[in-house]
Amino acid sequence: MGGDLSGPYRAGRATLLGAVGSHRTHRSRSLAMAATFQAHDPATGQAGPVYDGHTDQEALDITRAARTCFETWKRTSLPERAAPMRRAAQVLRRRASEFAALMTDEMGKTLTEGLAEIEKCAAHCDHFAEHAETYLAEQAVDMGGPKAKVAFRPMGTILAVMPWNFPFWQVIRFAAPTLMAGNTAVLKHASNVPGCALALEAVFREAGFPADAFRTLLIPSKSVQAIIEDPAIAAVSLTGSVPAGRQVASQAAGVLKKSVLELGGSDAYLVLEDVDVRGAAQIAAAARMVNGGQSCIAGKRFIVVAEIRAAFEAALVDAMAAFAMGDPRHQDTKLGPLQSVEARDEIHRQVTESIARGARLLLGGQVPDRPGAWYPATVLAGVVPGMPAHDEEVFGPVAAVIEARDEADAIRIANDSPFGLGSGVLTGDLARGERIATEELEAGMSFVNQNVRSDSRLPFGGVKHSGFGRECADFGIREFVNIKSVLVHPAPTSAGGPQ
Repeated sequence: MGGDLSGPYRAGRATLLGAVGSHRTHRSRSLAMAATFQAHDPATGQAGPVYDGHTDQEALDITRAARTCFETWKRTSLPERAAPMRRAAQVLRRRASEFAALMTDEMGKTLTEGLAEIEKCAAHCDHFAEHAETYLAEQAVDMGGPKAKVAFRPMGTILAVMPWNFPFWQVIRFAAPTLMAGNTAVLKHASNVPGCALALEAVFREAGFPADAFRTLLIPSKSVQAIIEDPAIAAVSLTGSVPAGRQVASQAAGVLKKSVLELGGSDAYLVLEDVDVRGAAQIAAAARMVNGGQSCIAGKRFIVVAEIRAAFEAALVDAMAAFAMGDPRHQDTKLGPLQSVEARDEIHRQVTESIARGARLLLGGQVPDRPGAWYPATVLAGVVPGMPAHDEEVFGPVAAVIEARDEADAIRIANDSPFGLGSGVLTGDLARGERIATEELEAGMSFVNQNVRSDSRLPFGGVKHSGFGRECADFGIREFVNIKSVLVHPAPTSAGGPQ
């Protein structure tokens, strides 16, 4: 891959430690019960820094400090909350190169995608600083006499359990509306991105939020239940796998606490006979290859009507072949490594088992002979039920082409999945596409002639095994508030006067 890969890491690490080193990284090893967190470079397999974690008691103390902070933070006005949120956007933009390099170091994201992720985070902070007051405005209710209204008031301290694949965006997507609503937050991030987890806490501190308004917990997954069950936590947000969602949801339900879950997806895109095939293939490849295919809302199943299936397969191979593997630190690289060798090996198992059961390999499908977690852009055709590429979520750069007889059959195949996060319709008839997207597809999001993506202005979330609840927009900020009914009746009087 060339170049000194350690140089950018050391520079970013020095800057990061300037902000958070005194908080966490060089703590005394006398805390023998604390876990440690080892970072690895997925591009080379080389070990990075080791971070000292929190003991279970430290994690509880931090959580309770965030709850104490809530008592003051909830009484601030929305303009008072918006000022540090706007400064958080400025911090993100100023340190974008550092944070993008940190993501590359810890989970292999290309620098180009990392910079785009940081800008999206900054724009999200700006959005909620600007619109939270409107989203949370009290709503009058006509009761035919007494004054009545609906008010939105903060709940308390919210626990976020977040994944590695968008290590800044997933957290900021949760944190910006949560803090603007008047809540405080604690973060349990994925264990392979400890530097990103600490950097996120540093962003909010540098922006001027109260010290305990947003805190990071460096704890293993086994320690999460005690945090959920502690009275300091009001609710939980999790983005992750279906098994993780089941576990966290059951733990939260066991203590009668709300949870919002954004889980896996096996997003289906319908490719209809009236579409421009090459244009559709370009959209499909972009949908499949976002973040190296490591995205819950990446397009994974491309359901193509029979009459254009062969032409689409050829066009998709051309479009996917443009995503060549390369050094994630180079600006022109379109496909970096996956997050770990273990994840790569699981994807290769899904590919080889699908081929063994009759799928046709049109592109890729071979593990490169090089260190690191590399896997090429891959296209499988002839995918049918019973194959992992059809039945499972493939969390990597593998596109599955499934043939359908016609529109109705394509809709049936798309909905025949336990997942329901995103979906797409590729068609030359916009009215047809809107009808299918609105009425037919069982998903939380359905886009016509564009790949599904999260946006601050649109509610984000899924149905079925893809989770419940919403993030972003007005629906998202209201997930973690007390939606309170208030009625004010005229003061009581005594008709006969005092006795």
